[in-house]
Amino acid sequence: MSDTGRTLTMPGYLPRVVEDAISGALRRRGAVLVEGPRGCGKTWTARHHARSEARLDDEGAQLVAATDPGRLLDGETPRLLDEWQNAPGLWNRVRRECDDRAVPGQFILTGSASPPDDITRHTGTGRIARVTMRPMSLWEMGASSGEVSLRGLFEGRSVSALPRAEIGLGAVASLICKGGWPASLGWDEEDARQGVGDYVEEIVRADIAAANGVRHNPVFVRRLLRSVARNVATEAKVTKLAAEAGTDGAASRNTVAACLDAMRRIFVVEDQPAWSVQLRSRATLRKSAKLHFVDPSLAACLLRASPSRLLGDIATLGMLFESLVVRDLRVHSAPMRAEVFHYRDDTGLEADAIVERDDGAWIAVEVKLSPASHAVESAARSLLRLRRKTTPGRAADLAAMLVVTSTGAAYRRPDGVQVAPITALAP
Repeated sequence: MSDTGRTLTMPGYLPRVVEDAISGALRRRGAVLVEGPRGCGKTWTARHHARSEARLDDEGAQLVAATDPGRLLDGETPRLLDEWQNAPGLWNRVRRECDDRAVPGQFILTGSASPPDDITRHTGTGRIARVTMRPMSLWEMGASSGEVSLRGLFEGRSVSALPRAEIGLGAVASLICKGGWPASLGWDEEDARQGVGDYVEEIVRADIAAANGVRHNPVFVRRLLRSVARNVATEAKVTKLAAEAGTDGAASRNTVAACLDAMRRIFVVEDQPAWSVQLRSRATLRKSAKLHFVDPSLAACLLRASPSRLLGDIATLGMLFESLVVRDLRVHSAPMRAEVFHYRDDTGLEADAIVERDDGAWIAVEVKLSPASHAVESAARSLLRLRRKTTPGRAADLAAMLVVTSTGAAYRRPDGVQVAPITALAP
């Protein structure tokens, strides 16, 4: 534990998009919970806002939490309670303390797993705000020029920018394999990929068991994770994942469903829900969510995919690239209280991503690995067809149509479709 008169910002800290959400929550509520996958930078970002801290990944602090929890709450505010889920009893103690103090900005809680008792967590309503943090986007890492702002697209801006000669398809494949993990930003590619491998090993050996209280066979868990990796950015059902993991029967499907739920609890897997929209046509909407790892580097690792192997398997590279785009769209849209969906109907029309704000404004996104004119043309036709199929009211809420490519220039087509490489995207 430590108490200081200034924030606990770590040396070399890089600003994160989520910071405004944390600051806003501290102005409105007594506490803010920052949750997300292990290693995404929650502690560093929380320290950037905190003036004192208690680290609950320490056995001594856990003992204090069990015997004298009030002591952990004493300190200059905002006070960071890092990895609070290691002492779940603190939740209600923080809630009561927020009531007693009746002053916003008292505590920052961080956690890499959702405790199974969600009923206890719901008692924080009105007192504890929640902010989800993800691995770094390319813009946060410094790998995007930031010339195409998602907020700017919502406001109707068009952008033109020349290609970045220093970033080709090989560099994008490397960024996928290294991932958006803050601790490995300065590492070379081999060490960064090995770091992701270490992460996967912890998921297999410990994290899933800790999340659902069941110790599964590591061989089965690894097969299941590889099945998810093979089906990333798709609407794969539990039955398919179970079959690929080498299991069969209702009991096995239940086991797979339980493991997937555990992966969600530790923020390793994230659903991309289907978008609901009013259509002029009678097309039937597909309502299954797409499945993504929180960072595409996890899928690349499980598939044993190096950058060179991905460049030799364009189909797999394209799948992982779509997941990379979804990750960055989620990071960049969060400050606007937006969610990222996907669209697909029974006529074959789809949009890889729909970014929708809480006021109903939306951006339709198609992802194309190639910046070639024929690929962009195909994507633009799909977006324009989707616009035509929506009802007049929903079409009026359409703020932009966007084709995201791996490389190339940013430009606005005569039909209004914006084209941009992922290395130009920003909040």
